[in-house]
Amino acid sequence: MCDTVVATPEVTADGVMLFGKNSDRDANEAQYLEYVPAQTHAAGSPLKCTYIEIPQVERTNAVLLSRPFWIWGAEMGANERGLVIGNEAIFSKVPAQKEPALLGMDLLRLALERASTARQAVDVITNLLDKYGQGGGCSFFHPFYYHNSFLMVDPREAWVLESVDRHWAAKQVRGVYAISNVLTLGNDFDLASPNLVSFAVQKGWCKGREDFDFSRCYSDLLYTQFSDSRSRRSCSLKNLNASKGVLTIQHVLANLRDHGEARGDWRPDNGIMGANVCMHEGWGPIRSSQSTASLAAHLDPRLPTFFATGTSAPCTGIFKPVWLDAGLPDLGPEPTQHYDANTLFWRHEELHRATLKDYPTRMAAYRRERDALEAEFLRQALSGTQDDPSKRRQLSVQCFERADQAEADWLKQVQVLPIQKSAQFLHRGAWEKFSREAKMPGV
Repeated sequence: MCDTVVATPEVTADGVMLFGKNSDRDANEAQYLEYVPAQTHAAGSPLKCTYIEIPQVERTNAVLLSRPFWIWGAEMGANERGLVIGNEAIFSKVPAQKEPALLGMDLLRLALERASTARQAVDVITNLLDKYGQGGGCSFFHPFYYHNSFLMVDPREAWVLESVDRHWAAKQVRGVYAISNVLTLGNDFDLASPNLVSFAVQKGWCKGREDFDFSRCYSDLLYTQFSDSRSRRSCSLKNLNASKGVLTIQHVLANLRDHGEARGDWRPDNGIMGANVCMHEGWGPIRSSQSTASLAAHLDPRLPTFFATGTSAPCTGIFKPVWLDAGLPDLGPEPTQHYDANTLFWRHEELHRATLKDYPTRMAAYRRERDALEAEFLRQALSGTQDDPSKRRQLSVQCFERADQAEADWLKQVQVLPIQKSAQFLHRGAWEKFSREAKMPGV
């Protein structure tokens, strides 16, 4: 489960396109923040994606990827042209293909590597869908299959592409838009696959183009309902529309941390159902996703700036600046499903999981420091866009190092705090199990 948002230049404070996404996956499915430079290849040489091989193109763009450790593709990312894409799992009456094909994450990375604009990304993905289809297992830990939607954004345009198997529709969007784990396009779209409507008519879902509605015809009601996708999408739209016309990157980050109509005493262990934009896994099959990484973008045409956590739970993490022309700081080795203190993801997990033991008390211990430090990072990054790449790289390195040290200090701080109200039994047991499986220290 995921949530992805865009605010186009017409509704932002500085006339710059804004993007944000939380990637929600299994709690121990560590995500890796990776930079891959532009490359040249022998045209048509084999390219191994997660499951299948396809022909490579002659030149690929430099890309910033946030990807689950075991997948070739990415949950979200950006390229040197200022194109950024996020994908969402979609559940349909049409069964998702279990046979290996291209994962939605593979399609996302391929579009970043091959396209320069959001509109071109629509063509890249739909052509690949038509030729290879989408399918294969989407989880490292258990059988899980789904279709995909995408939000593609460049400094000037934003497009939504929603697909079910090889069927799809796409629309250019303006203002505030959000996608979640639900089809959002009804009968108003700009592009579509040739048999989108005729297939629905054949299935008896509509009579023809005049009463066709993509979301109504193709959606699976059960999965869509239990994912709480409509309420999460509504929450994002409400949050961003409330500041329409004066939206900033800070509003996007606040939305990615949103827990719904949360008071100061909100707890992630409250109940076994429901989900928020900032998602916390719990006990049972319904609350089975955790926000494992977050990415936001300030797409100034002169120099796009990206803000990534590289860690789970944006409410316990910090967004740090990254530029494609400056590369990434050394974040340690690629993580796996097991704890490794040398990796950014797993170091942060110690703080995240310690905070979950008494969320309101422990979160309050460092929330203000987190906000102040992050505000400093944002201010320095957005005021330094005219600096040369080496200076911006130095700033990026400093931000990652300072955030890492701050989280280590906060971990020591929360570990000695008396627990005022322990997490509920089922929630506590679920996280103890996750930590045992991850071979976390002290478990």
